[in-house]
This record gives sequence, structure tokens and C-alpha cells, in this order.
Amino acid sequence: MNETEIKAWRQRLNCNFEQIDHVFEACIEDALANLSPEGVNAYLDGATLICLTGRGVEPVLSYLEEMPDMVCRLGDESLLETVAQTAWKLSRNANGRSIPMFLQTLGEVSRRLGSADLLRNYCELVLDFMRRTSGSIHGNQNATLPSPSLDDLLERMPQLLHELSCQGLRNWIEYGLQHYPHHPERQRDYFCLQSADSRAVLHRERHGTLFIDHERELHLYLQALWNTDDLLVPYSSAFDQLRKPMPYYDDRGIRVPDVYDEREGISGLDRYRALLAHIAAHKRWSTPIVADNYSPFQRVAIETFEDCRIEQLAMREYPGLRRLWLALHPKPAEDACDPENESCIRQRLAMFSRATLDPDHGYRNPDLLTFLERFRELLAEGESSTQDMAALAISYIARTRRQADLSPKVHFTDTEVDYRDDNRHLWIFIEEGDEEEPFDEERRPQDTEETDRLPPRHYPEWDYQAKTYRPDWVSLYEALHPSADPAYIDELLARHRGLAKQLRQLLDRIKPQQYVRVRYQEDGSELDLDVAIRSLIDFKGGAQPDPRINMSHRHDGRDIAVTLLLDLSESLNTVPEGADRSILQLSQEAVSLLAWAIEHLGDEFAIAGFNSDTRHEVRYQHIKGFSEHWDDTVKARLAAMQAGFSTRMGAAMRHAAHYLAPRKADKKLLLILTDGEPHDIDEQDPRQLIEDARRAVHELDQQGVFTFCVNLDPRADDYVQDIFGQAYTVIDRVERLPEKLPRLFLSLTR
Repeated sequence: MNETEIKAWRQRLNCNFEQIDHVFEACIEDALANLSPEGVNAYLDGATLICLTGRGVEPVLSYLEEMPDMVCRLGDESLLETVAQTAWKLSRNANGRSIPMFLQTLGEVSRRLGSADLLRNYCELVLDFMRRTSGSIHGNQNATLPSPSLDDLLERMPQLLHELSCQGLRNWIEYGLQHYPHHPERQRDYFCLQSADSRAVLHRERHGTLFIDHERELHLYLQALWNTDDLLVPYSSAFDQLRKPMPYYDDRGIRVPDVYDEREGISGLDRYRALLAHIAAHKRWSTPIVADNYSPFQRVAIETFEDCRIEQLAMREYPGLRRLWLALHPKPAEDACDPENESCIRQRLAMFSRATLDPDHGYRNPDLLTFLERFRELLAEGESSTQDMAALAISYIARTRRQADLSPKVHFTDTEVDYRDDNRHLWIFIEEGDEEEPFDEERRPQDTEETDRLPPRHYPEWDYQAKTYRPDWVSLYEALHPSADPAYIDELLARHRGLAKQLRQLLDRIKPQQYVRVRYQEDGSELDLDVAIRSLIDFKGGAQPDPRINMSHRHDGRDIAVTLLLDLSESLNTVPEGADRSILQLSQEAVSLLAWAIEHLGDEFAIAGFNSDTRHEVRYQHIKGFSEHWDDTVKARLAAMQAGFSTRMGAAMRHAAHYLAPRKADKKLLLILTDGEPHDIDEQDPRQLIEDARRAVHELDQQGVFTFCVNLDPRADDYVQDIFGQAYTVIDRVERLPEKLPRLFLSLTR
């Protein structure tokens, strides 16, 4: 590059330390060689953000020097922003002094982790450690005292990752956090590896074969024996609590565990070889097939038969693989599963898989022996094919099918073959049905054209057992609710014409009648003559005139902002006893009457609905905004309301307060309409989400938002008071909801 280009890039970096000028040319050349144009811009933006943390030139130099090579090695330019944002969050939480150590050790840490996903998890781990060890002189969650041990942990992180897997590192850190949360000196001794229990726990967690120590050896193994040059990317089970990760491969490389322990006399290194041999055999001999015409049971059987076929073909070339796979393959007992009370499909398939590897399997089941013989006959004729295995597997499922196979009680003992991948490469999905899910994504509710979603907002969740927040635990996606026919809402209002007439009489009595002038407004409904004349005199006299020459009017007596938050979980589709409509339909009627009433009063009013599908997706849908009027547009969204999924209430309440708390109103009311307790499919502790919702109510109270719950669950007394205190009502007769909800609102806002 010439000097002009270098100066242009240097001006793009908004950081004026002179020391940067000496190394900038080399750094920007490295960035241009390793990053895309967008990546170079993100690189300079990240360096600018780190400069703004106010920790001097050292962190900026570390970032500029390390990041291009690290991003190129890990293959993900989004890490530029991740690292910069992590440093920024450290500076915002009284831990800015730890930024230089975080960036100085990041290069070696990234080399030990070996993948972009694990590095992102590492950044989250650092921030979580910071939050849990930082203190506050005020006794609240806003940290004012820096962590006493964060620097010590970061300094030793490369050493720890040379000895521990990600799971071992997490366990070692968790032990120190649990046992020394309120003893700064002892906490420092632990994370400096000075205390006896620190070294003991480190020794306990130091086990297994780390992938990163043998990456080159395994890569050469694939090249020499299988003539494949795929990228090997490690993953860890330490950071995914929702589901257990499995090995797999796609066009971006082969995902392998970050550590393997010795098992059944097979070393961790040989377990890696067994896994890679199985995947390489798939890449050589398996052919993807269309999945749409197969049931889930059939697909599981096809995957097992195809696994067996490619292993037989691999053992023809490398007979030594039989010893490895046979030692790692479980041997299910033939009589271990009760076919009358359990689903035994997995056990039958595991027995068949074991029998193809083990000539001395000892199984006596005639169906198994018959299909084992047919399997061997197909392979005796040549390599066979994936389609042949699919036909044979379907026949096997049909022959061995039992009534109890549909039982939710599935026999899992000795059925998991953990050196095999998850077989996602076998399937081509033409259409997505109800039963299949994308492999790399969490379940997503169906979106329509109108639900253009914003990037997710992350909210903490209160862990009542640990007495702390799980930071950025919940991902909340907000969108505009889809629309339907607004005439449906008009029909609902017509059905309650008599009730509406009664409400109007009540509304007329409490509606503010007097207007108050609001003077000195730059924008208003009419000219304020006194101020306007005075401003004109000032202007004529050469003085600066006052631009606030307008005035507006507001009602005197009511200054209220209300958000109605609707629980749209699956249970709303039920029809309560004694009613002829579902809870969802009754809710639509009640909300329509309430919205009509509030529009008549002139209060600020918003409506939103929420449901959840694990912590990874809480859906928050805007039905009516504060600035919108009760018109056909809002009615159309309300008419399209649908119920589904679960009720993660705490995050939805925090997000509703995000919009409600800044409103300039004397009283701010969050009115929650729900038919059950908070719950979600990824949370096994029934108290966890109740306690989080209770904490959310406390947070909203501190923000000046009054929370009130209308609960339609007859059993709500068991939990609703724990969440809302006395600010709730239970409507036992749900069919009376359209009548009671508007009256309840009026009583709350008098």
C-alpha cells in the first residue's frame, strides 16, 4: 500500500495514541490479507470501541495485532465484534483493569479452543465470572466493586486450557465460585492455583485426551487413510444445557468433541480415530435420500442399517477397525426391554447393529437373525447402497413392530453408539412436516409475511437457587403481529352490545371533562398569543426570541399509560367447562371491549402477546402500539391471534417494561392476562420460572411500573400470590371474562 492509503485507513481508526502509528501499517496489511472488506471495517470499529474503554494503548495494540490471524484461523469474522463487545462490557462493570489481560491471553486461548463457537462461549464465561464475582456497595445487581480474581483467572487461562477440557474448566471455576463467593482473599488464592483445594479440583478435572493436542495427528490420519482433507472443528458439551451435542459433518467441516476419556480399554486418541473412520466411511459410501416419505421410526431404522453397511465396507479395507468399534459399541441384553410396557425400537436396532459387528453376538431372536442374514447377502453381492438399506430397514420395522412402540416410555439403556455421528447428511427434506426439525436450529414457530423480526434482545433470568442472575439467558424476538379480517372483532363487539352500553355509561362518568393548557410548546395545537407577541418584540429588538410560542391541551385528572400483555401459550386453545368458546376466543372478546373502553377514555394504551419455545426463543408480538388508535389495523391483528408453545413470563414482562417505563405518565400499569403458571419445555424445576417472574415484578416496581395479573386458572392460588403479591385477581368463571376485564381495568385506574 502507498502512504495515502495507509493514512486513509489510519483516519478510519478513531484512536489517537501515537504508539499505534508505528505498527498500524503492518496491522492493516495483515487485516486486508485475512479479512473481507466488511471484516476490515468491523476490525477497525472494534479497535475504536476498545480505545473508548479508556484503558490506554495496550489493549488497542493487542486487539490490532491478534485479531486478523485469530479470525482467519477460526473462520468467523463476527468474532471481531464479539471480542470488542466483551471488552466494552468489562469496562462498563468496574472491571476495566482486566481488559488488557483479557486481550493479551486471547490469542493462546483461541488456539487452545480451536473453534469460533467455543471462543464465543469463552467470552460469555468471562462475562459471567465477572458478574458473579463483582461486588456492590449498594447491595444490588449494579456492580461498583471490581472482581478480586478476574485478572488472576485470565492470566492463568492458557495454562488451564492446556490441562483441562471446556467442561473441566467450567467445573473448576464453578467450584471456586460456589465455595468462596464472599471471601475475596480466599477466592484469589483459589484462582491463582495457590490453595490446596484449587489444585485438588484441577487434578480431579484433568482427564481425557484433548482434541487440540492431537489435531495435526488426526488430520494426517484422515489424509493418509481416507484421502480427505476436511477441517476438524471441536465442540464442547459444557455450554449447551438444552441438548447434548453430537458429532456431525457438513460442508464446513467435521465437528468432534473437545475431549475423549479412555473407555473399555480404548484410549481417547483411538476413540477419535473410530469416530473419524465412521464419518469418512459415510462420506465415501453414503448417498443422501429424500426423507419426506418416511416416518420418524423408519428414519431411525434407516440410519442404523446405513451405519452398519458403511462400517462393514470400511472393515473390508481396514480390518483393525472391528476391534475399535466392537469395544465401543454397547451390547444390549436381549431380555432387557419389556415389549408390553416400553417402546423397544431403539433396543432392537442396537441389537441388530451389535450383531453385524460381533459374530459371537449370542442373540436368538428369529426376526433379527433373518434380517441379519439378508443384510449379509446384500453386502456379499457388492457394496449395496443406501436405498437398499432403506428398503431393508423398513421391512425390519414392519416385521418387528409392537403396540407398545408408540409408548412414551422408551428403553434407552445400552442403545447409544457414541462414536457415530447424527446422520444429518443422509436426509434431504423437500417439505418440512410437523415431525422434523432443522438440525442446526431450535424449533421456530411459523412466520408469515408480516412478521418481520428484529434482532433478538437478550434478558437475564433470575436463578433462585444460586441467588443470582443468569446473564443474557433469554433471547426475545419481537415482531409485528400478522393480520386477519377486522370484521371478526366487530362481530365480537356486536355480540356484547348490551355490555358495551353499560360500559359507556360508566366511562362517561369517569372520563375527564376539563382541559388544561400546556404552554411554552414548540409544537402545539394553537398559537399562544402572549408568548408569540413577546417573542416578536424580542426579535424586533435584536434579542434571541423564544421559539416556544405554541400551546396544547390535555385532560385534567388522568395521566395513565397501560400495556396489556397477553399470554398466548398453547393452553388458550382449550374450552373451559361451562363455556362454548375457547379461552383464546373469550380473550379476544375481552380485549376488544377493553381496547374500545380505553380508546373512549383517551388513555395511552398498548397491547402485546407473548409465548416461548425454550429460552432461545421468546416471541413478543406487538398488536397495538401507544401511538396507534383503536382502528381496523389493530382489530385485524387482534383477529389473527393464535395460541401455541409455552409461557416464559419473566422475559416478556421485562420487555414490556422496556417500552412502558419511559412513558411520561403519572401511573404506568402492566396488566397481564394469563391462564396458567410460567413454564417452558427446557426448564425442569417448576419453581424456576415462577421465581424469575416474581423477580421481574420486583424489577418493574423499581422502575415505577405497577404490575397486575388477571389469572384464569382455578388453581392459581398455589402460585400467583408468590409472583404478584396481592396485585392479582382470579376469574374462576372464564366465560365472564369479557364482562369482568374492562370493569377491573376501570377500578384499577380510577
